[in-house]
Amino acid sequence: MKKILFASVALAALASASVASAADLPRRNMTPSAPAYTSVPTFTWTGFYAGVNAGYGWGTFTSGGKGLFGDAKGGMIGGTAGYNYQIGQLVLGVEGDTDWSSAKNTIGVNTGKITNLSTLRGRVGFAADRALVYATGGYAGGQLKTNSDIASSTTWNNGWALGGGIEYAFLNNVSAKAEYLWTDLSSKSILANTSATGLHDSVLRAGVNYHF
Repeated sequence: MKKILFASVALAALASASVASAADLPRRNMTPSAPAYTSVPTFTWTGFYAGVNAGYGWGTFTSGGKGLFGDAKGGMIGGTAGYNYQIGQLVLGVEGDTDWSSAKNTIGVNTGKITNLSTLRGRVGFAADRALVYATGGYAGGQLKTNSDIASSTTWNNGWALGGGIEYAFLNNVSAKAEYLWTDLSSKSILANTSATGLHDSVLRAGVNYHF
C-alpha cells in the first residue's frame, strides 16, 4: 500500500512539472502584435506668416517725368506679413509688404528715384501639398524723389500691383518663394514746370517666410 501511495505522489509531481515546462514554451499559433501606426499629419498653408524678401526693380517714369528722368532700376529689400486659409487645394490669403528701393536714374541735372515700394494684395493659389502656385493683386504705393536744377520734390504715389509666384515649404514652419509684380504708380505733380510724374515698375524678388 505504501508503494502504491508513493508511486501516485511521484506521478502527480512529474505531471505538474511537465505542465509548467510546457507553459514556458512559445506558442506556435500566437499572432505577433502589429506595431502601433501613427498617421502623418497633412501639411496645411492655413495661418499667419512673416518674413523677409529681396530683389530687383526696373521701370519707367511716366507723364512729364519720362523725358526728365527716363528709366529707373536698382535693388530692393524689405519685410512681408500675411495670412492664408486653405480649403482643399485652394489657398486664399492677404499679404502686405514694404521694401526699401535703390532704383533711380539721372539725365543731366535731373534725378528721379523710388525710395520705397509698399503693397497690400490678395492672393489666390493652388496647393500641391508643400508647393503653392499663386496669383496676386491689389494696392501699391511708392515714394518718389525727384531733383532738378529748379527744385526738389518728394511725393507718395498710389496705384496698383498685379503678379504671381510660387512658394514651397521645405520645413513645416519655413517656406521660400519667388514672385514677379507689375506695379503702376499714378502721376503726381512734382515740379512747378512739369505736369506730373508716376512710375511703371517691374519687380522680381525672392523671400523666406516663417509660418506661425
